[in-house]
Amino acid sequence: PTFDGHTVSIIDEVAPALDAFADTGLLAAAFGEEHGGINLPFVVHRACFAWLQAANISTAAYPMLTMGNANLILAHGTPDQIATYVEPELDGRFFGTMCLSEPHAGSSLADVKTKAVPDSGGAFRLSGQKMWISGGEHELSENIIHLVLARAEGSPAGVKGLSLFIVPKYLVGADGSLGEHNDVTLSGLNHKMGYRGTTNTLLNFGEGTHTPGGKAGAIGYLVGEVDRGLQYMFHMMNEARVGVGAGAAALGMTGYLQSLDYARNRPQGRPVGAKDPDAPQVMLTEHADVRRMLLAQKSYAEGAMALCLYAAKLVDEADTASGEDAANAALLLDVLTPIVKSWPSQYGPVANDLAIQVLGGSGYTRDYDVEQFYRDNRLNPIHEGTHGIQAQDLLGRKVIMSGGSGLALLARTIGDAIAAADGDLADFAAALQVRLDRLVEVTANVWSTADPETALANATPYLEAAGHIVVAWIWLDTSRAAAECGSPLAPGKKAAAEYFFTYELPRVDAMLDLVDGRSKLLVNLDPAEL
Repeated sequence: PTFDGHTVSIIDEVAPALDAFADTGLLAAAFGEEHGGINLPFVVHRACFAWLQAANISTAAYPMLTMGNANLILAHGTPDQIATYVEPELDGRFFGTMCLSEPHAGSSLADVKTKAVPDSGGAFRLSGQKMWISGGEHELSENIIHLVLARAEGSPAGVKGLSLFIVPKYLVGADGSLGEHNDVTLSGLNHKMGYRGTTNTLLNFGEGTHTPGGKAGAIGYLVGEVDRGLQYMFHMMNEARVGVGAGAAALGMTGYLQSLDYARNRPQGRPVGAKDPDAPQVMLTEHADVRRMLLAQKSYAEGAMALCLYAAKLVDEADTASGEDAANAALLLDVLTPIVKSWPSQYGPVANDLAIQVLGGSGYTRDYDVEQFYRDNRLNPIHEGTHGIQAQDLLGRKVIMSGGSGLALLARTIGDAIAAADGDLADFAAALQVRLDRLVEVTANVWSTADPETALANATPYLEAAGHIVVAWIWLDTSRAAAECGSPLAPGKKAAAEYFFTYELPRVDAMLDLVDGRSKLLVNLDPAEL
């Protein structure tokens, strides 16, 4: 994207792609009929949306943010706010954003300085800057609806003093017509390694460039109650984290498919031991190391996507089941969310890196798309909660909350899959049981000293070990299901599962040994020694 000081320009293909997506009805499909939807199960919607993410994830970012924005307002907004903003969003006329970070406060939301002071008619006037805002300015929609974290006048410091406000680019009248330009301006674009179809912006709120109602200050409307903004925003962020994981998996998958097609059609070299230099070359897929790279991609991408769809199914169960079933689905989703976001975001780019390697020198050029998939996917371990933050969340909160009930539920759920696996899968099941038991043991050991600084210093290898165990479980269950239903995909699923259990699951041992050792290297290291 480019900015000439007045208008943001984006490549011509983005707008018609978004129009085509809006025409499918998928923006509203997962919502109720009263909002133009069909109550499509989230797992089905998530699977459908993955196709758009695989085609071009930066274009898919606009509807993903918009659907999350609409869902949050629907959950916590007033009937007037829902009518004014949600319905146009689900029609594709308005797009949405989430505005959390600031130039001085990326992940550290306790340091947010954007202010909100009461104005007439129950509205507020906001002033401050927001950084890294995807879709913050463009000409792709009639209006942009910003959800902004800000500190209301008189609220306490830290995250407990943050409130959430709806700040539209253009004010919206009672009849739905667009009015004055709100006091929100684009200060500049961030020029990124990838995701180049999505504008990423620095926004100024309330600097007086525009004067709605005759004075400076961006007009905002409080969502819910004062000082509960972060709680509401996490409604959107948790949904976004599942979406980020699915997007990373989709990019890994499309890279895998393109490298597979290339390898099947690219003659190169001869079999090991071939003596005749005049013999015809064989396709790349005839070489064992190329098969390794392809099978690794398959195990990462398909395993990650299956994990994300399982999480989406839990969203449905938490919403539609009752009693203990709903509570268990919500608890399991809560425990898994850091893994659902982080594991695909870590191994999607690894898959894309292997796709480039399969293509060799061609993969390093712009003649093929695989280099773009890697550039796009490299954002996913960073945004919507960094890899390290997901690790802190998992080890520091999710596995120990409510006396460890979430981890216990996860262990029982994986245990059920292990018990159901027999025949050819029995060895896989036994290997998984050993690592699952070790994960539970290490979790208890780490927290036995009541030393959170040391425990959390190695939260990242803990997250990665837990992620590998969870994806191994997904592969075990997927392979069993494919075999039982006689699917023609079963042999490929079995091969990918065998790769994962042979090459990947053993890595868990070293990760958990490291965590269990509780090294104080990172705690005691003098930053001057870096």
